Amino acid sequence: MRYRIPFFLLLASILIVSCTDLATMRTSQPIAPVRDYEILLVGNLEANYIGDENCLTSCHTHDKIATDFKPSVHGDQISEDTGLPLVNCESCHGPGSQAVEHAAEKKTCDFKTLLPIAEFPAQAQSMLCLKCHSAASTPNLFSWNSSVHALNDVSCFDCHKLHKGVEQKVGRQEQEELCTGCHTQTKMEFSQFSHHPVPEHKMACTDCHDPHSSTNRKNLKGVTSKALCTRCHMEYQGPFVYEHADVTEECTNCHRPHGSPNEPLLEVSQPFLCMQCHAGHQGRELASLSSPTMKQAFYTRCTDCHSAIHGTDIPSAHGRGTFIVR
Repeated sequence: MRYRIPFFLLLASILIVSCTDLATMRTSQPIAPVRDYEILLVGNLEANYIGDENCLTSCHTHDKIATDFKPSVHGDQISEDTGLPLVNCESCHGPGSQAVEHAAEKKTCDFKTLLPIAEFPAQAQSMLCLKCHSAASTPNLFSWNSSVHALNDVSCFDCHKLHKGVEQKVGRQEQEELCTGCHTQTKMEFSQFSHHPVPEHKMACTDCHDPHSSTNRKNLKGVTSKALCTRCHMEYQGPFVYEHADVTEECTNCHRPHGSPNEPLLEVSQPFLCMQCHAGHQGRELASLSSPTMKQAFYTRCTDCHSAIHGTDIPSAHGRGTFIVR
């Protein structure tokens, strides 16, 4: 006779193993106190600040970087009081006197004396930006440290390229590839038959989501999905005299936001989507139809007759109430 493990014991063992794995994942790369990251950013205390011109002229390999940086959002900001850049090379890389000290002899800079930014953990990399932007970009970054991206080791440098281009951030053409590199489930949804045109670059992820964090679920830019969706789909905004109760707040009750095999982005194809709430046409309604063709028409697409499913100001023309039939 084989011994059978009770189901609740099996479930408990799975939970214990899962919790242990999760604990290991988090402790393998623990998030350090902010104070520790601040110490990393102090830089070489024996070096002095020398300014952009000394940094760039001492090592000609920076020419392309200088060309890209000067017309950028950061490079274009000059202090009215001093006439100096508000942001320069040393704002991020630390004091550079030791880096260029023997540049003429060695024909190259000693980059090891600068901050090893590429080796910093993601939280420390973000701290470089937050030194200024925690105040300058409020409310965009006021909750960055507690955001889902920061907690999953995504840094500012993953999206913002300070040495590339004028805007210094990932362009709309590149967002889909960048975001779906982590969000693989979403990438699969965009490959469905019906989808928002993000892979075609007619939309970008940041049209709907705030990557820096949001007080709304899924980092949405709207308090509800309807508030967000009706920014583009304004014809469904309402309010209407006759409303479909389930769609007054949440479009996602019926639609998938990224993609679906059912047109148009429906969770389930018609009529089965509607029949999750509505019983459909049965009994006397079928018996009253004399045409076999009309009988077969039921349980196809509800919107063939109920075309104003999002709401309407026009009552039913059949005197049968407000069945959102236009």
